[in-house]
Amino acid sequence: MDDSGRILLRVLEGGRIEILTGYTEMGQGMNTILLQVVTEESGVDPEIMTVRTASDPRVLCGMTTASRATALLTAAGRIAALKLAGDLESAELDELAGREYHGEYVCDFTTKPDEQTDDPITHMTFSYATQVVILDAEGRLDRVVAAHDVGRAINPLQCAGQIEGSVHMGLGYALSEDFPCTDGRPDSLLLRDLGILKAKETPRIDVILIEVPDEVGGYGSKGVGEIGLVPTAGAVAGALYAFDGVRRFSLPMSDAPAAAPSVPKSRRVAS
Repeated sequence: MDDSGRILLRVLEGGRIEILTGYTEMGQGMNTILLQVVTEESGVDPEIMTVRTASDPRVLCGMTTASRATALLTAAGRIAALKLAGDLESAELDELAGREYHGEYVCDFTTKPDEQTDDPITHMTFSYATQVVILDAEGRLDRVVAAHDVGRAINPLQCAGQIEGSVHMGLGYALSEDFPCTDGRPDSLLLRDLGILKAKETPRIDVILIEVPDEVGGYGSKGVGEIGLVPTAGAVAGALYAFDGVRRFSLPMSDAPAAAPSVPKSRRVAS
């Protein structure tokens, strides 16, 4: 399948710009990144731009999952913004009202499942992550170090924040969160009973952004998606094993010392 990113820049009356994309902004900061790209290439003030998701064949994109929105839309956005920048060399923005600038980047170089080859290309890009969980003398969470290969961080603060949130999710998944059901019905629908790690129980999280520009994404970007929390449970289990020599094979690891603060009393049983 093709994996694609497409945007359309529209110059509106009054010297404003509308950016259309087929991707959905669901908290990953994609709209901010698009504003950065258009501003970087065209010099236009981001305050006069708006970003909107549209169901339009011209901005047909792949799924809004993982890191593809960052990698593909920065590439597509750069193409469109450079076209706009070219016209701005000979005209003012309000004189370009009604014009549209299309940007498209399609990843079509991966190998089809039934193709016979000695060197298959299975993904458009690869990322790597390492996380280290450090416990205190009592075996409770003290610190997490998360080093992530993001290609190039288009918005470093936003990228680090996403990794911090991912680590928080991963810690809850590893130690305290659960959704017990009886006969297919949830035992509780209260948010407080889910075992989500509280802010006061969240350890210090140190994020290290490893920036090795990628060949595919715009400006060398890869972004960060699910990989932000993939290593966390394994890192917690490894730290606990180093602490007490016990291998844990089920989640949440609610018998662990590190889990005690956030686990309701009714759930403090051996896993």
